Amino acid sequence: MTVRLSVLMFMQFFIWGAWQVTLGLVMQTVGIGNLIGNAFSMGPIASIVGSLLLGMVATRYVAPKMLMVILHLVGGVLLFLMPSLITPERGGTFVWLLLGYMILYMPTVGLANTIALKSFGERTDNFPFVRAFGTIGWIASGLIIGWAGLSASPQIFTVAAVVSIALGAYSITLPAVEADKPQGGSVLAQVFCVEAFGLMRQKSFLIFILCATLISVPLAMYYAYASPYVGAAGIENVGGTLAIGQMSELVFMFSMPWLYRRFGVKPLLLVGMAAWALRYALFAIGDGGSGIWAVYLGVALHGVCYDFFFVAGAIYTGIIAAPKGVNAQAQGMLTLFTYGVGMLLGSQIGALLYAQLPANPTIADWQGMWVYPAVAAAAIALLFQLTFRDDRRETLA
Repeated sequence: MTVRLSVLMFMQFFIWGAWQVTLGLVMQTVGIGNLIGNAFSMGPIASIVGSLLLGMVATRYVAPKMLMVILHLVGGVLLFLMPSLITPERGGTFVWLLLGYMILYMPTVGLANTIALKSFGERTDNFPFVRAFGTIGWIASGLIIGWAGLSASPQIFTVAAVVSIALGAYSITLPAVEADKPQGGSVLAQVFCVEAFGLMRQKSFLIFILCATLISVPLAMYYAYASPYVGAAGIENVGGTLAIGQMSELVFMFSMPWLYRRFGVKPLLLVGMAAWALRYALFAIGDGGSGIWAVYLGVALHGVCYDFFFVAGAIYTGIIAAPKGVNAQAQGMLTLFTYGVGMLLGSQIGALLYAQLPANPTIADWQGMWVYPAVAAAAIALLFQLTFRDDRRETLA
């Protein structure tokens, strides 16, 4: 079972990493850089729509693995259509098709987590190991894209399409976990995830969701603009360079069970938030000359930024949701607030900041832009430190 789940995570994040990492560079290269903010808003919008309608609702009536089959097969077809649309004349159509694809893809992130967590039962300490293969998949996609010279090519979507079709077929072999079926509640209450939202009656979980949403606002700028920034620094293999971040993620991924047992959720989440502030500060001083070290170090911090926040947050959410039997809803809700609400706001704010830069921004132009998310991330980390208290102090079994 562990092998099957590891392959699932590898392919799940290979698909996303193949196109998402260098999409900003691709769009800037073909002359539609002004649409980068809109393109990266599609994922957050899809998180809101898709997580609600599919990730939380459909799982009550369709087995999670069958949803994975359907969503990845249909999504693969849409990915094959993308390269022909990334042009100045058809850029708007591309953005709308990207929204359609992301409505299909985003629920599969929560579904993959749910299938893995429910397959392991109470042994949640196995989850970081399996999730690490998602990181390996992301690394592999970046290295392949970089080595193939596709970092600035629309064909990144063709690579993703092939793997999406393969994952759709492979999902038939996944463990047959049951959908969450909490007792009681009307159909409308189930549709709008009242059970999962009810978890926020716990003050600690409410503060966690609030701060997770807020920190996702500055986070969005990295995903949208890191690739053109790295390119402006004079680095040619952008995809391979950004994969360094996922390599560092692996190191911390395998240490997560011990860190969670030793420190609990608050220190891990706090360090993750602070790391985002440090990363952006490094980008603000990095350049293509003597300051190139700051660019590489900022990228390499991804392990701390991602694992200490998103992975620890997913484990914490699963522990809070388990007694109520609403893990799928809770994971979808977390995706909705972070990849949805937070990153939607962040993508639009990032677009406003990017609009102030010249048409072909130099590394000096980029430096001033990174100051804003650095300050925002630091302020949110301070807010979390002052307000969050994990009364339960859950540890991994």
